[in-house]
Amino acid sequence: MNRSVRLTTAQAIIEFLKRQFVEHDGRRTPFFSGVLGIFGHGNVAGIGQALQQNPDFRYILVRNEQAAVHMAIGHAKTSNRLRTFACTSSIGPGATNMVTGAAAATINRIPVLLLPGDIFARRNVAPVLQQLESPTAQDISVNDCFRPVSRYWDRIYRAEQILTSLPEAMRVLTSPAETGAVTLALPQDVQAEAFDFPEEFLRDRIWLIRRPRADVLSLERAAKLITSSTSPLIIAGGGVLYSGASEALSSLANETGIPVGETQAGKGALAYDHRRSVGAIGATGTLTANRLAGGADCVIGVGTRYSDFTTASMSAFQNPGVKFVNINVAEFDAYKLSATALVSDARAALEDLAPLLRGYKVSETYDALIKRWKGEWEGEVDRLFQLKSRPLPAQSEIIGALWKAAGARDMLVSAAGSHPGDLHKLWRTRTPNSYHMEYGYSCMGYEIPAAIGAKMADPSRTVYAFVGDGTYLMAPSEIVTSVQEDVKIVIVLVNNFGFASIGGLSGAIGSNGFGTEYRRRTASGALDGGRLMVDFVANARSLGAHAIHAANLEGFKTALEESKGTDRTTVIVVEASRDLRVPGYESWWEVPVAEISEDENVRKARRDYEAARRKQRYFV
Repeated sequence: MNRSVRLTTAQAIIEFLKRQFVEHDGRRTPFFSGVLGIFGHGNVAGIGQALQQNPDFRYILVRNEQAAVHMAIGHAKTSNRLRTFACTSSIGPGATNMVTGAAAATINRIPVLLLPGDIFARRNVAPVLQQLESPTAQDISVNDCFRPVSRYWDRIYRAEQILTSLPEAMRVLTSPAETGAVTLALPQDVQAEAFDFPEEFLRDRIWLIRRPRADVLSLERAAKLITSSTSPLIIAGGGVLYSGASEALSSLANETGIPVGETQAGKGALAYDHRRSVGAIGATGTLTANRLAGGADCVIGVGTRYSDFTTASMSAFQNPGVKFVNINVAEFDAYKLSATALVSDARAALEDLAPLLRGYKVSETYDALIKRWKGEWEGEVDRLFQLKSRPLPAQSEIIGALWKAAGARDMLVSAAGSHPGDLHKLWRTRTPNSYHMEYGYSCMGYEIPAAIGAKMADPSRTVYAFVGDGTYLMAPSEIVTSVQEDVKIVIVLVNNFGFASIGGLSGAIGSNGFGTEYRRRTASGALDGGRLMVDFVANARSLGAHAIHAANLEGFKTALEESKGTDRTTVIVVEASRDLRVPGYESWWEVPVAEISEDENVRKARRDYEAARRKQRYFV
């Protein structure tokens, strides 16, 4: 006879989450590190009451529901997707605040479980507070907004539905190919309803993270393509890091001499000074990697989804005979660009390819070219690190000073604005997982909560959140959470008085930075008055942080040293020049320019845009 336990739906959900484990390469870990969220009338009596009864399952009160999801993403990414948090909210605005975070998680393929409250399943009390009514259906709520940005979505109308829904949610969350945001909408009355749940449902459950391998025929075809090439190039994506494939990649690159470029998600797959590393590739790439991409006759993509930044909007690969070999655990990505597809875990495929490539080596001429271009690039980075600009430092100098102060295992977290481009080019990664960039969604407000999540995943690292003034003003409130939880991060706030990245992009399309600077409105009605002066130091201190204003580059270096001895989250504010920008290096990113304009600057930008588009290619 099957035994059962009488619990509310919410209690059963928490009991289930506590007992989920993942096993990878013989190591077993709890999958959920706890729950992040804010309680409201839609979850306080359900999930809230269940968490109160389970003090051994950590609950962290955050200040914004979107930030909670970012925190969970940062935690999961740092854990190579082997751990995450669940995020809970009330119904209405609490729930929809999480939609942006859900999109970031799904686009970046990071596992996060979302448990938003929902309207009454009973319906007899409708419309309840915050309910969106529809004249055509009674089963619609704001939580339907999660459908397009979730990898799995369900609404729990009856307590017993979690018996089938939760295992499906776990299947998706632990799948290297399918993972992303999983949303289980929980009507508030159902959360509080009791049911006799089978004890078997609440047992410890272990989810094996497998390493799928490519078939022999595909491996042989891929090896034939690679060994017949004269100018091959590897593109390392995030899949290299998630599968722990850095050593396998290093070994294969050393044996064959094939150079390795890195995407934003894959940066750090090889150390910057590895003899085969040519750094960032694509629209935010190095001169070395982009030149090699332009002439490559065989591109080997490892764990990359080929975003437009990686391919320079499909203009990066100009060799008319270029062929692609794609290694990816997701079949969808493996077949992109008409590639010879290896549907496989990255480490497994690299290990399986190695014996088939034995004896293959790039030519001495190609090898010498790589070495020369790599040396020239490192000289360019050194130049940008020490421009000696006055009165305000260039952003590249700030990055250089931070890099020199950081340890080899310290982690840099960033997401949006001009920072991803400059950091992708200039940051010299020394160990895997020390560069943490959210660039699938490029979401402002990600950096601070994600840095907190990353620090909780690996407390042994110093974690730096690199943010602009625009991002900081959007979401500084999780500083309070870092103080509450005694999770110290260091926030480098680069103040360039507005949206410098979009200001530069606006100028490139002929619009002169319209609407991108923080200025007062004048009598003319335009935002072209004096700069808005925000006291970021006072703001950070009011939230509980230790805060330092760096008046110049030397002051910034001193502040970095001071931050190493502080006992809580530290914010360093440094002003930067808006005009001293890191150049692009034989790359392009497509942003359409107005086809008709009275402004000659726009007309010129349109001509340049049309010329650049002629380099775009289809790979069929």
